[in-house]
Amino acid sequence: MVYALILFAITYVLMLAFSKYRPYIAIASAAIFIITGMLPLDQIVGAIDFNVLLMIAGTMGLVQLFIDSKMPALLADLVMEKVPNIQMAAVALALFAGIISAFVDNVATVLMVAPIALEICKKLDTNPVPFIIAIAVSSNLQGAATLVGDTTAIMLGSYANMSFLDFFVYEGKPGIFFAVELGAIVSALILAWLFRKEKKPVPKGMPRTVVTDYVPSILLVGMIVLLISASFIPNKPDITNGLICVGLMIIGILYSFAKTHNRGALIHPIKAIDFETIGLLFGLFLVIGGITHMGVIDAAAELLAKLGGGNVFVIYTIIVWASVLLSAFIDNIPYVATMLPVVTGLAQALGIPPTLLYFGLLSGATLGGNCTPIGASANIAGIGILRKNGYEVKTRDFIRIGIPFTLAAVIPAYIYFWVLY
Repeated sequence: MVYALILFAITYVLMLAFSKYRPYIAIASAAIFIITGMLPLDQIVGAIDFNVLLMIAGTMGLVQLFIDSKMPALLADLVMEKVPNIQMAAVALALFAGIISAFVDNVATVLMVAPIALEICKKLDTNPVPFIIAIAVSSNLQGAATLVGDTTAIMLGSYANMSFLDFFVYEGKPGIFFAVELGAIVSALILAWLFRKEKKPVPKGMPRTVVTDYVPSILLVGMIVLLISASFIPNKPDITNGLICVGLMIIGILYSFAKTHNRGALIHPIKAIDFETIGLLFGLFLVIGGITHMGVIDAAAELLAKLGGGNVFVIYTIIVWASVLLSAFIDNIPYVATMLPVVTGLAQALGIPPTLLYFGLLSGATLGGNCTPIGASANIAGIGILRKNGYEVKTRDFIRIGIPFTLAAVIPAYIYFWVLY
């Protein structure tokens, strides 16, 4: 376990220090885990979340068709008509992404909203990096708002036998949805403060972009509807969401080819897939699988349990903030899966309902990923989009927005859950 932890720490330090080479560092580290036996061969496939990889690939291809149709440019025009300056444009886009992310996976949300932000920044001649970061962190925040917003929310709902409506009202009290929205309001104020110098006015009276094809937009809306609908299907295959996204991308490509009779239409969306981002996630899944197999995550969970003693407030506080810290560096899915039974046992030992600890775990683990550029898949996807457009995101650029945003979102939720539950 010690060797696995050392390799894991070195991997993340290198990825934070050398942002351009993150995919290669992750894959090299994964190879070491496999070669040394810290990730057994029979666990390699199980460690990889093919659903996320397929969903990213499918959505990226579909979003390229969406961009080609000029719809993001039109949406950018509509946003610019409603906001007075760049500051408010950034806040509005982040809130817009958050609303979508409450019902659609965070990565898919970033891939859909990022092109709109890029168009706005192109028209206003401003740096899109902080815009995309704001969209990513806002998407991660709202993922905990509903049962269908994020994988960790789905895991909690299944484990605690919670329905979609339980996220709004639980045990006769306002549910986690309202804690997330409270955090969203405070974090929106933080974003407004972070963008306070961006007072350049948005030009008005400009002609709206003409959309050339509405089919890609229909396919994207169809993707949202299908992803939400699929969340209610019990015992569905693990790669259902990924198959939906890839299937719709294929439909879009075939439609484009039938419309243009150009072979380039078959290749163009495939070229839009960011294989470096997919490679990075592929490597990270294997690395996390390795440290999980070697007992690092189990040991972390046990340590959290011991540190709390018998004090409910201390245990709750440790669970929330340790989850924030750990999720800044490790995938929150295996962490939440490991901690759910630990939290249940703690609640039983303390003689209290587990609701407080469940919600504290979910909020901390979901929002902690906003602290670093590699803490959440949505962050990685957003940075990948920026890289494809010629922008490098340094770690300090990300944490300048991510850490204040995280604190602004977690602290209100932390107080909210303690007061109500």
